[in-house]
Amino acid sequence: MRDPYLDDGDVRLYLGDVVDVLREMDAESVQTCVTSPPYWGLRDYGTGDAQIGLEASPGAYVARMVQVFREVRRVLRDDGTLWLNLGDSYATGGAGAPSAASTLAGNGHVGGGDKAAHVSQVTRRAKDLKPKDLLGIPWRVAFALQADGWYLRSDIVWAKPNPMPESVTDRPTKAHEYLFLLTKAPRYFYDADAIREAATTEWNSAEAWAARQAMTAPELGKGADTEKQRTRGFGTHHPDEWRNDRNARSVWTITTKPYAGAHFATFPPELPERCIKAGTAEGDLVLDPFSGSGTTAFVARTLARRAVGIDLNAEYLDLAAERLRQLSLFGQGAA
Repeated sequence: MRDPYLDDGDVRLYLGDVVDVLREMDAESVQTCVTSPPYWGLRDYGTGDAQIGLEASPGAYVARMVQVFREVRRVLRDDGTLWLNLGDSYATGGAGAPSAASTLAGNGHVGGGDKAAHVSQVTRRAKDLKPKDLLGIPWRVAFALQADGWYLRSDIVWAKPNPMPESVTDRPTKAHEYLFLLTKAPRYFYDADAIREAATTEWNSAEAWAARQAMTAPELGKGADTEKQRTRGFGTHHPDEWRNDRNARSVWTITTKPYAGAHFATFPPELPERCIKAGTAEGDLVLDPFSGSGTTAFVARTLARRAVGIDLNAEYLDLAAERLRQLSLFGQGAA
């Protein structure tokens, strides 16, 4: 294995092409992967032909994603999970170039400045795209990964109360991105209790319990195992004891948050925090193969997990290293 760019004992950051670095990692060494790859056609990060996102077509981008996550699947434990965040974009310009203005911000890989012009020149070769078409990149990737052997377990909508403004008048402003939960196997580690939500009052009463028991679903109907019912979020030990929380829903409302150390938007820490809590226990290893400014590693360390981050851009790894250094100065994270 190559020398890490940073190694503080709990977190290792590697500089290099993501597939090359992943191939050097031990098989089944990672418990969960939480990541947001560069979106297709959004930015040129100035890191040469190895960078992802400047492919000539959505199909070529999807093929690169399959290649990367095939290696992620190899390093993932058999009971591990992948949490994949992707945003979408629209074709525009009459030649299929994606609209940078309509691409969603909020991840760790949104560059800025005048490099966006280069993107339009590269992606203009995608002649088969109709102007103004929503490209459906997240779902193209999700279905391709599913076809490659991943189990697609959930699509989670990351709802943004403060979305990036868009100058559009013929469709709603984009205010969400997708987060996909994928696994290697049908059974895997998932700590539902770690991310339970505050419950509504809909089922928090004895009357509601009786009504729920009377439902016709086989597992909840007459004669069903009441202990099983109580562990489904309607009670814990006795019908008179009601939970004030519920299983996490598939819509997560999380405000985007600026990071003062960079000119691009980053993961809001709450997003990887939920994924890491659900997908790991203390001491487990968390991977982000598109580390960016290191939010996933930062959050993993505050939760007493270990982390590995990979990025092709040394400037981003420097930002991640500084964030982790500040964390160490305040005595937070894993021992």
